[in-house]
Amino acid sequence: MRLAAWTVAILLPVSVLAGRALAYRRFRGKGLVEALVMLPLVLPPTVFGFYLLVAFGRNSPVGAFWQETFGHQLVFSFEGLVLASVIFNLPFAIQPAQRGFEAVPADIREAAACCGMSPLTALWKIELPLAWPGLMTAMVLTFAHTLGEFGIVLMVGGAIPGETKTIAIAIYDRVQAFDDQSAGIMAATLVAISLVTITLTYALSARVGRRLS
Repeated sequence: MRLAAWTVAILLPVSVLAGRALAYRRFRGKGLVEALVMLPLVLPPTVFGFYLLVAFGRNSPVGAFWQETFGHQLVFSFEGLVLASVIFNLPFAIQPAQRGFEAVPADIREAAACCGMSPLTALWKIELPLAWPGLMTAMVLTFAHTLGEFGIVLMVGGAIPGETKTIAIAIYDRVQAFDDQSAGIMAATLVAISLVTITLTYALSARVGRRLS
């Protein structure tokens, strides 16, 4: 839950900025950028996790900087797990947000500019309320996907109790230990959390939609 909360908190502003830029701007290489964002969806988690493990290792520039700055390695730490989760969840956060901003009519944005609204004011008062369903979808997908992620977590974070051992890894460990009862309880809890989260999202999105209409 802590990993999912941190991932959502970091990716919310990222999804707004990146999703809006990809929705409105036309630039050379945009297709390549969108392909790179979607890359984690098609790569096996263990492959993606291996490359992140190499990139975060103490022999890499990122890993060496982290070691010198904070006094401990980035891999097999909660901070490294959060960073890996953020990178792996980029498509789940950015793509729905992009679709949400693309649904905002261009004439509404042009009318806001003609009325003298600054880009920041138009974003806050007009674009974000209209793109809210896409942003909510992005955050729910990110939260739910983080809760159930296994390969990336195991590769980058390991299974350190109290530090990087998530519920998905705990379920796997209980199954390996033939403790089906504990595995079943944790699996049911994960399903319940995901179901409640999605239900609340649909309810909030419907309420916002009625208010805007």
